[in-house]
Amino acid sequence: MIAATTLHVAEPPAAILPPAPRALEEADLPFAFLVELTVKTLYVHGQLRLADLVSRIGLARGVLTPVLGFLRAEKLCEVTCRGETEGATHYTLTALGRTRAEDFMRRSKYTGVAPVSLQSYVKQVEGQSVARMGVTRERLQRAFDGIVIDDGLLNQFGAAMNSSRTIFVYGPSGSGKTYTAERLVGLLSGAVAVPHALLVNDEVIQVFDPLVHEPVRPAQGGATEFDLGQIADARWILCRRPVVMSGAELTMAMVDLEFDPQTRFYHAPQQLKANNGLFILDDLGRQLVAAQALMNRWIVALDRRIDYLSLHTGQKFRVPFDVIVVFSSNLRPSQLADDAFLRRLGYKIFVGPLSVADYRAILQQVCAELRVPYDEAGLDYLLRRHEAESRPLLACQPRDLLCQVCDYAGFHGIDPQMSPELLGWAWENYFARE
Repeated sequence: MIAATTLHVAEPPAAILPPAPRALEEADLPFAFLVELTVKTLYVHGQLRLADLVSRIGLARGVLTPVLGFLRAEKLCEVTCRGETEGATHYTLTALGRTRAEDFMRRSKYTGVAPVSLQSYVKQVEGQSVARMGVTRERLQRAFDGIVIDDGLLNQFGAAMNSSRTIFVYGPSGSGKTYTAERLVGLLSGAVAVPHALLVNDEVIQVFDPLVHEPVRPAQGGATEFDLGQIADARWILCRRPVVMSGAELTMAMVDLEFDPQTRFYHAPQQLKANNGLFILDDLGRQLVAAQALMNRWIVALDRRIDYLSLHTGQKFRVPFDVIVVFSSNLRPSQLADDAFLRRLGYKIFVGPLSVADYRAILQQVCAELRVPYDEAGLDYLLRRHEAESRPLLACQPRDLLCQVCDYAGFHGIDPQMSPELLGWAWENYFARE
């Protein structure tokens, strides 16, 4: 399963972000929270124009004006300069406002773009679900263009992705499980709205992660342009469907809310960041956390497509689990989970040894890529060695062996060839002796 061409990722079509709230009640956030956020923003950035406040908080003038009116009435902030327009009016904290800001900062240091409510988040995630995406045969062929893969196996992956259910990929090490799972990214289509943060019970949970979420274009102008005619809520960013990849480094802490005691706000767990997208968990069974513990953590989420998270106060809340999860492992399914859990895995796909025809095709692709002349006699030599030592034909082997041939040839200043001498030398280095 070696790529002959680069990965084709379709450009997400234009999508409409949630409409920007124009009045306080449309923001769906507690007034007290907006007061705190505004005071902290002024405290961190000093004197700001109203237009700058709108930009930093991500809420329109119609939302912030009553908040600023309250702060002025309470002697927490004051107008220091009036410009030609309302947006040019400068605001700064008073001495009392700075004292109050210090109290607010001790509670939470979050001063980013205003979060969205949990209710708004749930509605948005459900509206852009991966189940609505749909996977066609044409898209599947584009995603696997140039890949040597059995047609029956390709149909399994296509149907599995179209179902949006969990996929369990298993087979011997080196058979191409991880590489195939990574190609599934090319089947994701459409753009999704991702919030900067969520507000749950007055606690902020940061969701947007630049390592996971790729904006389709720069963050929407919306509130930053100080335009009453805006239609996009600047608290959301239009992104490609997210892809989270994790391996042996996964711990239980990474699938639960992470509370930062210094900043006093939360970071979303991996599966929440992956909502409306793909979560690939490689080398299942090799994690620091026991596979059974991870399975038990997600058994309800995979079955009902909802997840339960807990705040540090112990209070629990429910969030969507709108993720296509791909487990990849070289262990047998029965070694990782019981029948009750395996039943909840929609598709169990075995990726095994190659046919001779597929092994030849991969070898030819690698030869072309590495500029090694293909030789049918060299293939026959490798097939005899595989048969003599009862070694299965695996997708990783042609590349690994030819790379060693190139290493040897480069060291000795000769042209790489598929000769029995060079292939035999690479074979002895590659396979460990029992």
